[in-house]
Amino acid sequence: MTATTVYDLPAARRTDFVRSADGTRINVEEYGPEGAPTVVLIHGWTCKTAFWAPVIHELAGEFRVVAYDQRGHGRSETPGRGGYSTEALADDLAAVVDAFLGEDEQAVLVGHSMGGMTAMAAADRPAIQDRTAAVLLANTGSGRLLDMANVLPPRVRSARVRRAFQRFLLLSALPLGPQTALTRAAFKYGVMAKSSTGEQVAATARIVHACARRPRSGWGRVLSELNLDAGIAALRAPTAVLVGTADKLTPPAHGPDMVTRLANCVGLTELDGRGHMTPIEAPAAFAAVVRTLVRDHLTGKTAETAKTAATAKAEETTA
Repeated sequence: MTATTVYDLPAARRTDFVRSADGTRINVEEYGPEGAPTVVLIHGWTCKTAFWAPVIHELAGEFRVVAYDQRGHGRSETPGRGGYSTEALADDLAAVVDAFLGEDEQAVLVGHSMGGMTAMAAADRPAIQDRTAAVLLANTGSGRLLDMANVLPPRVRSARVRRAFQRFLLLSALPLGPQTALTRAAFKYGVMAKSSTGEQVAATARIVHACARRPRSGWGRVLSELNLDAGIAALRAPTAVLVGTADKLTPPAHGPDMVTRLANCVGLTELDGRGHMTPIEAPAAFAAVVRTLVRDHLTGKTAETAKTAATAKAEETTA
């Protein structure tokens, strides 16, 4: 029997399917103690809930953690031809929030890569605004992905060649094939940092290779044309930004760009020497940022609300 590692999900306390606005079934998993402060994890392109395993191990002892598979990923349903858009991503997040949070309940939303874009796409939804205590945008950007990516070596200086290659990577529906030493080395070079371990690379590559070709290409097309500048400007909740300084897919230059576009930025964290997959490459540091957001904007806010309500009740009693 294979030993369980930090890259394997713990047993979920609850699993369920919710239906999005167009009827697509979305797989949702819940970890940690019921009634604890809630964190909603939103994964990125070609990933699934298993991507969050190291972070869930870090957080589930103290928080209620809700994670879901983006449409076309993991156990969620693959949409039809018209089911790939940032609007659909926002619909799916809204469906999860509606099903797993009460009307007066709030959560910290944590979006990695396309998951961060999901939070931006849903920023103008009243149901999302009312239930969001804070947001973490990690290894993501609001647009200009093809122009800013650095997947090719620096010696390839032609902007047109770099853009064309990066577009090909996003749109390709070619099979990724089995994991080999060569494919893992290429994967590590393009997606992860030099400091990432063999176990981290293998775990991440296993997740990405499991993504079906059609949704991989379908979402890649959306990413290649992404423009969520209006979405990030609509984020009103306290929002933190996290980047990996060795990220080639969404380079750290996206960080300051997002900070200037946010109405309520509460910090920019740079994880030195980390690549695109920071939740796997540096789960403890990643979780620490989430804990700070919960402490500063969810549990503290909840306590202040309770204190205000108790004071009002006492004044009403003595009146």
